[in-house]
Amino acid sequence: MSSALLGAIAYGTCSVSFLLLTLLLLTSWKGRAQGARLVVACGVTTLWATVLAYDAWSGGAQVAAIALVEFLRDGAWLLVLAGLANLPGPWGRLAQGSLLATGVAIALAAAQLIAGPFRPLGYPLTGLLMYGGLGLSLLAMVLLERLYRTADPAGRHALNYLVIGVGMLFAYDLLLYSQAQILGGIDAASWAARGLVSTLAVPMIAVAARRNPQWSLNVYVSRHVVFYTTSFLAIGAYLLVMAAGGSLIAHYGGSWSGFLQPLFFAVAGMVLLALVSSATLRRRLRVYLTKHFYRSKYDYRIEWLRFIDTLSRRDVHADVRANAVRSIAQIIGSAGGALYLPSDAEAAFVPVASWPAADFPRARYPKVSADEDLPRFLRSRQWVVDLQEYARSPDLYRNMTLPGFAESEPRFRLVVPLVLGEDLLGFVVLADSRPPLEATYEDRDLLKTVGRDVAMHLAQHEADRQLAESRQFEAYHRLTAFVMHDLKNLAAQLSMIVSNADRHRSNPEFVEDAIGTIAHSSARMQRLIEQLQGREVQTTVRRTSIADIARDACSRCAIRQPVPEVAVLEPVAVQADPERLGMMIEHLIRNAQDATPATGQVRVEVALQRDAEIDVAGATGAFPVSTDVAVLTVSDTGAGMTPQFVKERLFRPFDTTKGSKGMGIGAYQVREYVHSLGGRVSVWSAPGEGTRVTLRLPACP
Repeated sequence: MSSALLGAIAYGTCSVSFLLLTLLLLTSWKGRAQGARLVVACGVTTLWATVLAYDAWSGGAQVAAIALVEFLRDGAWLLVLAGLANLPGPWGRLAQGSLLATGVAIALAAAQLIAGPFRPLGYPLTGLLMYGGLGLSLLAMVLLERLYRTADPAGRHALNYLVIGVGMLFAYDLLLYSQAQILGGIDAASWAARGLVSTLAVPMIAVAARRNPQWSLNVYVSRHVVFYTTSFLAIGAYLLVMAAGGSLIAHYGGSWSGFLQPLFFAVAGMVLLALVSSATLRRRLRVYLTKHFYRSKYDYRIEWLRFIDTLSRRDVHADVRANAVRSIAQIIGSAGGALYLPSDAEAAFVPVASWPAADFPRARYPKVSADEDLPRFLRSRQWVVDLQEYARSPDLYRNMTLPGFAESEPRFRLVVPLVLGEDLLGFVVLADSRPPLEATYEDRDLLKTVGRDVAMHLAQHEADRQLAESRQFEAYHRLTAFVMHDLKNLAAQLSMIVSNADRHRSNPEFVEDAIGTIAHSSARMQRLIEQLQGREVQTTVRRTSIADIARDACSRCAIRQPVPEVAVLEPVAVQADPERLGMMIEHLIRNAQDATPATGQVRVEVALQRDAEIDVAGATGAFPVSTDVAVLTVSDTGAGMTPQFVKERLFRPFDTTKGSKGMGIGAYQVREYVHSLGGRVSVWSAPGEGTRVTLRLPACP
């Protein structure tokens, strides 16, 4: 690879890197002066790298232009250092003098650029560029040294990466221009490599800006970006070494070069692929970057989003408890673990889930009694137990005796308590990570926090399960109540037959009515049995005379006082299941009989109302239509009800005023069935004046 091509690639990479850094800093700038200086310095460095990349690629840049961008870049960074240093006495005057010298050099370069081009870049370089670059590099190194030395310890920690990054720029320039003084010119390869050296300063400057919020540069550098950028730079450096090695073999290999060069590239390529695919190497790189580039060990935003996503996953095959183990394990890179929760059958914690189940079979781990040392320690101290630390210093953990899982699974490293409020819900046992975890206070605090969140999640899951079971029981109880209501009505009919049998058994009409009532009750009980067995009961909806249904219902209720009267003002037919509609009318009649003394009156009236409006269910709700309406009214002269009772309680299921004699679902059933037929139910009642219940159903033509 030629020096020109290498220089174009190196300076082009530098230009793109500083451009991205400039945009990042510019979008994060809050208006402070020091932040503005840093943004300007990075922007000027972008321009500098662009001009040098163009010169390396085409060779058409003028020496004066190169000198101008060189001095502009140096001046911009000297301005940053001077703004940070604020040095008193002679050192302050030195900083001011360096800025003045930079201004003079920029003016001279600009004047020469305006006056006319120098000869193209070659050997030796212009004296202005060589001597000016050497002097400014030396001044910058002195300022960096004084800036770092005069800073307090806390300030040094914040300035570390800025000193390293900017020092890398000027230290290489100092070496480059010093070599130029000795050799009378700059080596083209050293000049080209300068672009890559400058690129390495970009992450240092970015981290420095993030560590110094007083500059008002709220920079967020994603750990993923730093990781992949560092990886790409390392791969690029490795490829350069490969190219250099291939060039050396070609130069010194002689007749063997044709054989050795392909072999070298094949072996080097295999090594590169092995390094790139190594999970252990990637983990070590992440740990290194986290330790040296970030104040916090974890990117809490990324970790928390991943934790919540894993914990709340609702895949078909996902187990909530296994997800709980996985959500905690992936934070520290653990290979897996097991979840212990209290057993309902015994006073002990038992392994209820593990992840991955194949690598950590929970059947292999013994239960932990609630009276053992570990649960009591977790309940009282709520610490994350490090089993390696326990092996070194058991006194830190009150010299407690570890349970059997510590011996049955040597991979286990951490015990994370799941605390709900102040109670111990359970605990998670985690295997060690690769490379081995160096558990710090930050790891422990994060694990304790996610442990509490997992405890709340598991408690919520258990509460949801119990609520679902309660709703299933409630549905079962409701079904039982409906069945009991129907059975109560049937039992009442049969009871009335038995009570009247002694007096009327010789009456043929009574025997005929009794047989009909028993047959009807038998058919209804058979339907109830089919419903309880989960069979699909076929309903027979057909055109039927509502007057005939009303007469049959009154006939079945005639064995009670007062005997209901039937008045058919006009015959009318409806589309309904005769048996179910008869049950509804019969229920209304029996309710009227219950509320009316024997000397009172219960009346059933059937009529036809032509061209009446009735609500019909549609896509957007109920809407009125004009049609013929069958009107059935059940009225009595009984005790009556208050309007408030009718409005608030009459149709509420399981709400009754009959005590143990009633189920409170009859009126509810009537309303729901009439609504299913497209009809309406209306009620008028007044205390002491009786009740009138009206069913309005669409009439058949």
